[in-house]
This record gives sequence, structure tokens and C-alpha cells, in this order.
Amino acid sequence: METLELTQEEQFQARIDEDIRIEPKDWMPEAYRKTLIRQISQHAHSELVGMLPEGNWITRAPSLKRKSILLAKVQDEAGHGLYLYSAAETLGASRDQMLADLHSGKAKYSSIFNYPTLSWADMGTIGWLVDGAAILNQVPLCRTSYGPYARAMVRVCKEESFHQRQGFEIMQTLCEGATEQKAMAQEALNRWWWPTLMMFGPADADSPNTEQSMKWRIKRFTNDELRQKFVDMMVPQAEFLGLTVPDDKLQWNEAKQGYDFGDVDWAEFWDVVKGNGPCSRERLQARVDAWDQGAWVREAALAHAEKRKQRAA
Repeated sequence: METLELTQEEQFQARIDEDIRIEPKDWMPEAYRKTLIRQISQHAHSELVGMLPEGNWITRAPSLKRKSILLAKVQDEAGHGLYLYSAAETLGASRDQMLADLHSGKAKYSSIFNYPTLSWADMGTIGWLVDGAAILNQVPLCRTSYGPYARAMVRVCKEESFHQRQGFEIMQTLCEGATEQKAMAQEALNRWWWPTLMMFGPADADSPNTEQSMKWRIKRFTNDELRQKFVDMMVPQAEFLGLTVPDDKLQWNEAKQGYDFGDVDWAEFWDVVKGNGPCSRERLQARVDAWDQGAWVREAALAHAEKRKQRAA
């Protein structure tokens, strides 16, 4: 019998199918590399821009304890961005180029961070809902097919889980407090519920990258599957807090053992993705300003490194 030799692409897919991790020095299709760079860099950008809505409340936190917790959380997000940029660099991406693409508006980040934080309850809602959605997205990435990305996500997920619990604790404190505090929590939930559902990305039928990413096991679940898991997880938590999910179509479906829920406003989603969110320009400008104002720090660090190198020589 003749032995059929597999092409490189077939060998690559066979490794994926056997759940063997792909490492930086392994051969990979260029499309796989580009898909990973796009996804990982967008993930890293989301961590950096995600610092801004919460950083807005560090100086206005209601107590020293809350201030220190929020400050630590924002620092965690910066660390997540660094892990992810490092993972993208193993694919040959330039960190300077990734940041330049972010600052120019060419690169995207999670649409959720283009919404304003109007009250202290938003800090609880972001931790509870937004980080809860992030966990559902990111835990499967600990088993993604690209090794450096998967390993980076292990620590990220541990810290995000802590953030989610911290956000829920803020919401519980508000809901068990004065009538005005619980009303603040409900109002925040009303504003953040639908944008959080948009975090999982477009419906599967309108997601051009999902099918291939699933084949390569970069993703383990589709956007719609994750959105359903999120609703099923969060509705009981909202009921425990005594809050009402702002969806008139929400109801338990015994047959599928999950909740039916209303339609996401996809027109709003795509408008925000295109840079027309309530805070899109503000968020991007804040990142550009931070980059420009931090130039002297980068220059000083490089000069110091060069002096150490000369001394060693």
C-alpha cells in the first residue's frame, strides 16, 4: 500500500485535533498566526483601555478600603495587558506596532469599555457583569491551541475571578443598604446589561472568524453559546441580589434548561465597534495622551539599560 504523506497544513491540523499545543517555533499557517495576533492584541488592548472606566473612580471611592481594592484591580488589568502583548510578540508581532494600531484606531478592543461609569455602583456592576462575562470568554482560552496564550490566561483567569467576586460584593453591599443604594445598583444593572451581552461578539451567523477559530481550537465555544451561558449564570445571581434583569422577554425554558432572552441591539453594537460609542473618542485619546506623556520614562529606561550594558562590557 502506498503511504500518503500529509502536507504541512494537514500535519498542523492533526496536532490541533489531538489537542497538542502549538509553540512559537512550530510551523503554523500564516492565517493561524495572523488570527492569533489579531485576537491576542485586541485582548491586550481591551485590558489597557479597560483600566480607564475604573480608574475614573479611584479618587472618588467611598472609603480607603474601596480605593485600595480598586487601585489593585486596575494594576491587575495593566499586568494582564503586559502578559498578552508578550504572548503576541512570540508570534513575531511588534509591541510598538500593536500600540500604534490601537492609537490610530486601526485595532479594536472590547466594545464594553466605550460606555461611561456614572456612579459607584458601576464599579460593582463592571466587576460582577463585565468580569463575569470575561471569565466565561477567557477560561476556555486556558485550553486554547497556542501555548503562550493558554499559559498567560491561567493567571489572568485567577485574577479575573477575584475581580468578579469583588464586584458582586459591592453590589450585595449596595442592595443590602439604603433604598437609594439599591436603586443605584438597579440603575447600573439597567445600563450595563445589554452592552455586556454584546461583549461576546456578533451572533454566530454574522461572525466571520468563529468557524475557523473553532476548527483551530483557538476558541472552544461560539459567541452565542457563551452568551447563553452568561445569561443562565447571571439571572439567578441578580435574583439573589433582589435586582431585576432589564429584559421583558426573559423567561425560563424548561426544554433547553436555560433562559430565553430578548434580542441584542446589533445596530448599537456595530456603531460602537466602529468608534461611535458614548466614550470611544475619550478612551482612545486617554491612551494616546498616556503614551505621549510617558515618552520620557521609556527614554530614561532605555538610557539606563544602555549604561548598564556599557558597564558590563
